[in-house]
Amino acid sequence: MMSLPFLRWAIYLGIICFMMPVSDTSAASVSVMEDIVAKVDARYAQTKDLQADFVQETILEGFTTGFTSSGRLYLKKPGLLRWDYLHPSEEQIYVNGDQVMMYVPEHQQVVKGALTQMAASKGPLALLQGAGNLSQQFTILESADGSKDNEKFPSLTLVPKPVDQTPPTIKKIVLKLFPDTYFIQGITLFEVSGNISHVMFDHIQANTGLSSSQLTFDVPPDVVVVELP
Repeated sequence: MMSLPFLRWAIYLGIICFMMPVSDTSAASVSVMEDIVAKVDARYAQTKDLQADFVQETILEGFTTGFTSSGRLYLKKPGLLRWDYLHPSEEQIYVNGDQVMMYVPEHQQVVKGALTQMAASKGPLALLQGAGNLSQQFTILESADGSKDNEKFPSLTLVPKPVDQTPPTIKKIVLKLFPDTYFIQGITLFEVSGNISHVMFDHIQANTGLSSSQLTFDVPPDVVVVELP
């Protein structure tokens, strides 16, 4: 079963990937990066719903091999997010506003919690609902090699801004973008602990008219519900 930290970052990754406008680039002065940000903003504004296949690899500090999973992601503005993990085991994560539910069919168990508690911040909820932007929580930087990696994908680096006196758990996030659509092709999350999570997306479909019912979850009968504190 997925651990709470892994669940937290699965939710955060989904929000960062497709639900957040980039907006202001106060720390940016390079025209190339400003152009990338403007194109990401434009794509975000045009996207009402989205679905994509994903492959996620998580490498824990101290381990040489990673844990790989795959499935499909669904998003709908405002505030609906669904991860379907299909391999190596089936798990479903649903986010509806501040409510998070994770269902593991094999265990006949649903774990319920609040997004603001899992993320230790109200920021992800505001972003999921379209009330925030990346520049409020991150300093946006160009990649060291001129905003493009070796495969010529435009990319941005996000460095978390301090929140009160709480030490950050994320060191940085690198977004890789499709050069033709400016949808996110990959996201790599570097944690302060040394853990690294990498997600790649493919077969992206936008504005297909996803219904809200496809992204909401009704608890099946005879399923154990566990409320997170």
